[in-house]
Amino acid sequence: MAASMNPTAVEARTLVKQYGATRAVDGVSFQVGRGEIFGFLGANGAGKTTTLRMLCGLVSPTSGQALIDGFDIHGQPLEAKSRLGYLDEEPFVHPHLTGREFLEYIADLYRMPRGPERQRRMERLLRLFELADRDGELISAYSHGMRQKIGLASLLIREPSVLLLDEPTNGLDPRSARLVKDLLEELAARGTAVLLSTHILEVAQALCRRIAIIDRGHIVATGTMDELRAQAGSEHASLEDLFLKLTAGPESRELIERLLAPNS
Repeated sequence: MAASMNPTAVEARTLVKQYGATRAVDGVSFQVGRGEIFGFLGANGAGKTTTLRMLCGLVSPTSGQALIDGFDIHGQPLEAKSRLGYLDEEPFVHPHLTGREFLEYIADLYRMPRGPERQRRMERLLRLFELADRDGELISAYSHGMRQKIGLASLLIREPSVLLLDEPTNGLDPRSARLVKDLLEELAARGTAVLLSTHILEVAQALCRRIAIIDRGHIVATGTMDELRAQAGSEHASLEDLFLKLTAGPESRELIERLLAPNS
């Protein structure tokens, strides 16, 4: 099937990443469909950022495959990366450029044609992220939240079909965080695939159709909220309850099960 017809936009196939004696990611597999917001959750050090970096081509897997729109990110990097936007938890945004100059730089890097359409898109994004009246300042003077927003704008200016986002609401005020959530829902409704890694479980529960939970390099559960509840044996549990139950050690798991038990 041609990549353009493939309903799967992102696929991790038994991804493994070994650092010396440490296996940071151990056989991770999942798929993200077009128009889906897929949550990828894990504690610090669980392997989620390494997985995202393998999916976007920044880190080579020890074994396994990472596919974007059917293209192997390491075997067919130009085809895969032309469809992809990746936002790191600490996005690199050039400190010695203004916000507008940075967007121009990214647009040139991806060979977007210069002209009225490109300028309209840039103005729209600067207004959307409330940066239009600050775009003359160097990015070195931006707050963390402003850097996060210009990083997001730099992805969206070229309208990729796949977004890999590592903590996209990190450092944002509540108004900006709500804007990002609404924006992701609108992009998904237009067919963009979004793989979202976040520590804010309320965001994941509200936005994500399906969720994968990674613990110590392994996927311990994948599915909708109802499917995760069934796997955990907790019919009415919140995502926070499920996350703690599925990723805790044996002693913690026993305590959590007592706390979640009916009439406890």
